[in-house]
Amino acid sequence: MVVFWLIAAGVLFVVEMMTLTFYLLWLSIGALAAGLVSLIVPEAILFQVVLGSLVALGLTIFSKPLVSKFRSSRGFKDTGTEIVGRQGVVIEPIEQGRYGQVKVGGDTWSASSDQSLGKDEVVRVVKRGTTIIEVERWGDMN
Repeated sequence: MVVFWLIAAGVLFVVEMMTLTFYLLWLSIGALAAGLVSLIVPEAILFQVVLGSLVALGLTIFSKPLVSKFRSSRGFKDTGTEIVGRQGVVIEPIEQGRYGQVKVGGDTWSASSDQSLGKDEVVRVVKRGTTIIEVERWGDMN
């Protein structure tokens, strides 16, 4: 059971690195706590699950005020909002209802748009979700 918990913690941590939120990090730490408990009491699977869940829930609840305070501190820049308004280039066409790929600066993003956009079109980022950006044709700006 230890291997299961360590794999779960590792997978959640890797996905956390891609999403840049804290929620999966807390779940990863909860899985790690459950893995440590499974070393001590390997047959108590329900106890491992409950303890891992409580650790993840506690981290989620108690870290929220700290994260809010950190985000409102002077000098903090949210990388998610910096991308809005920047120029990018479509590297994989975007069709309505389907995602494409857009390069903004040195990063490649999955992107959606209300309009179909062809490869090499210049676009502007109008909104950013967790991992997907919304873009519009550069010339369509007001």
